[in-house]
Amino acid sequence: MKKILVYSHDTYGLGNLRRMLSICQSLSRAIPDLSILLLSGSPMVQSFRLADGLDYIKLPCLTRTERDGYAVKSLRLGIVEGIKLRSDLMLAAAANFQPDLFLVDKKPFGIKNELKATLEYLKQASPNLKVALILRDILDTPESTVNVWKAHDYFQVIDEFYDLVLSLGVPEIFDPRSQYQFPASVADKVKFCGYLRREPGNKSRQDVRRELGLSDQERLVVVTLGGGEDAYQSIATYLRGLAQLPTNHNIHSLIVTGPEMAASQRQALFQASSPHVTMMEFTNDLMSYLGAAEVVVAMGGYNTISEILSLQKKAIIIPRVRPVQEQLIRAERMSQRGFFQYLHPDTLTAETLMQKLQAELNCEVPIAFPAINLNAHQAIAQWVSTLLVTE
Repeated sequence: MKKILVYSHDTYGLGNLRRMLSICQSLSRAIPDLSILLLSGSPMVQSFRLADGLDYIKLPCLTRTERDGYAVKSLRLGIVEGIKLRSDLMLAAAANFQPDLFLVDKKPFGIKNELKATLEYLKQASPNLKVALILRDILDTPESTVNVWKAHDYFQVIDEFYDLVLSLGVPEIFDPRSQYQFPASVADKVKFCGYLRREPGNKSRQDVRRELGLSDQERLVVVTLGGGEDAYQSIATYLRGLAQLPTNHNIHSLIVTGPEMAASQRQALFQASSPHVTMMEFTNDLMSYLGAAEVVVAMGGYNTISEILSLQKKAIIIPRVRPVQEQLIRAERMSQRGFFQYLHPDTLTAETLMQKLQAELNCEVPIAFPAINLNAHQAIAQWVSTLLVTE
């Protein structure tokens, strides 16, 4: 049996958790006799179905306060105490689990260097252990990312502790080696895996339409804006736009508010909705609803874009632009290539959103998606298998 320890960078929304769970579950299916232990601070980790051979240790939650700034989310602890607690828990997990491979999401030393002790311990106690860093396609603007990586000595950390850097994207969209000024020693470790193809949901299109009570004439629009912590304004704008349409319009909207939206904001949205709107706080089967949609209105997070690409859905993207601009860069580059439409949140109005939505709904021309590599799961499994064999 081989054992993989996985660190999931989770401070804001559900994106990192969903991406790493998808990778873990894919590895569990692709590689026999594998045991995977996930380290996660997400408050929603218990809400997802886990594959056999996969379990998790729940770390105390953190939240992001500003660019590269953090605070303890729930416990009444200062950030120094919170990071020490998380670091000690991860070190204890590594020492007891004794992994053959360590997969690290996004930050080479973890949040505020919380992985430093674990990486140093594993390097000394398990010199044959392999370590791989997993990066989504885009982190932030080149200037900001280079500044952060140089300030934290991440290039040196990768040189010292990491065997591979697995990039979940394609260089035609964004090449981190050049954009982020990777030195040759780090650039040589980068392996482009493509985007993560998402599997279809558990319900058919007909099942979803029956569940929502839709007539044959109604067109389904799914609105999903991440974990919900910063989704209120965009959803409120969407509801104002719907209110301006003729009362006999045939659009039914399913709005997933997200589990991290404030209860007062969620209640306000419920009160502002209409019979043409169904709202839910969270679903662990979002792909079923996206699959049934005529159009998707979403943020530009990595997972959502991967889902849209996998389903080849018409979409209007409203990217998050603060505190980092990763989603904006992704939205700009992919919209230029014809994958979807996008609207900048700072210029978003109910009128412009409805104009875009109705244009997408009324377009009878079949969507022609540009070709893009969606084979990241297979590529990651191949690299992981290689690392485990050479361990």
